[in-house]
Amino acid sequence: MSAFSDLLAKSKPTLWELAMDLARHFESAGGRMLLVGGTVRDLLLGQIPNELDIEVQKLSAEEIKSSLQHRHSCDEVGKSFGVLRLKGKPVEIALPRTEVKSSSGHKGFTVKVNPFLSFAQAAERRDFTINALGFDPLNDELLDPFNGKEDLNKGILRHIGPAFSEDPLRVLRGMQFIARFDLSPTSETTSLCQGIELEDLPSERLWEEWKKLILKGKNLFAGLCFLRASKWLRHFPELEALVGCEQDPEWHPEGDVWTHTLHCMNAFARERIGNEWEDLVVGFAVLCHDLGKPATTYRSDDGRIRSPLHEPRGEEPTRSFLSRLTNQKDLHEEVVPLVRRHLTPRIFYQDQAGDGAIRRLARKVKRIDRLVRVASADIAGRPPRKDDFPEGPWLLKRANDLKVVNEEPKPLVLGRHLIERGLQPGPGFGPILKKCFEAQLDGKFESERGGFAFLKQILSNMK
Repeated sequence: MSAFSDLLAKSKPTLWELAMDLARHFESAGGRMLLVGGTVRDLLLGQIPNELDIEVQKLSAEEIKSSLQHRHSCDEVGKSFGVLRLKGKPVEIALPRTEVKSSSGHKGFTVKVNPFLSFAQAAERRDFTINALGFDPLNDELLDPFNGKEDLNKGILRHIGPAFSEDPLRVLRGMQFIARFDLSPTSETTSLCQGIELEDLPSERLWEEWKKLILKGKNLFAGLCFLRASKWLRHFPELEALVGCEQDPEWHPEGDVWTHTLHCMNAFARERIGNEWEDLVVGFAVLCHDLGKPATTYRSDDGRIRSPLHEPRGEEPTRSFLSRLTNQKDLHEEVVPLVRRHLTPRIFYQDQAGDGAIRRLARKVKRIDRLVRVASADIAGRPPRKDDFPEGPWLLKRANDLKVVNEEPKPLVLGRHLIERGLQPGPGFGPILKKCFEAQLDGKFESERGGFAFLKQILSNMK
């Protein structure tokens, strides 16, 4: 058994048993099963895949489904592409195929499924050499027609051939692969990407690559540098505007806002918490935190470079950038408050802000722990400076004491409580509830009982 098949067998025996069972099954049916693509790449890197990408040779889609009917149910997720998924199993089955660009757009391909293509012929449609890998688990044989293993060992990202440019998404795939596996692109690959247009890629396809960058990237600096070197920042003008935007060298010796942002992204990557949603919100907030600087930066009479009000001015470009990637409004609404207030932890620490201010901050940003993570990455993104960050622990402790560290304060006095006290619903509810909530935020009461006492006082004053 090879080292990486042994890794899978020991780390995820159930997955390995499934792979071997399927390989034997397809062999008995007259076919040949290979582990392919990212599954093989990850195993060569010593990483455990969460699912199996497999290719079955010598059998048609109908023969595959027929042979599996008494063992597994199949979903045909890409009928014209010869792609099946096993229901309830982390397995995607592809048939050997060729793809030829036949018209413009991301769907403009003519696909021909051919179960009798050699692995090398079928692998020509793949993007990078590190993904054009196959492994026969029954014969313990690695198939590597484009020297992908050597590129992986040397940390090189290399496209397979000129057909690479037929799918523009591959530029973004290159970005996230470089970030995830700390690769260096060849000059030929970078040059080829420079001539690729975005075409009509739908936002959901863009989103998947940016999501992988944020959640899985280790060297986000390198991944985003590749995006710039490929001249693809032109498709994300909010980021492109950061390039060359000056900063005060005393506070930002690292250089322009673009360089600062890249250092911040690496700082974020070092401190992920493993919660997908939280890491997405914080990661995109870090990426967007200074998008307001290009519109606000100027050199004052004393020669200093300043960017007043860049926090609130960052809202519009943040929304514009995120809208290009996803229509998930909840993401927009949770990232924007962090961008608008990323300097607040330091200001509050310097002013020793009171409980009411901290509760109101939690109300605005939803989770103070997120804001502290963004501010921490911002402070860390200024090498060679290594500034202390006392405001982070201070604000977290204060927020924790007030029970608002990971949630916003909720009103204790609600409309139904007014109805229970004989008030008729109407416009007068709003001012009463607002007064109660403001008092709650100021710490005048901390329980429903206290809230009801405060409400009683308000109502008696209204009589």
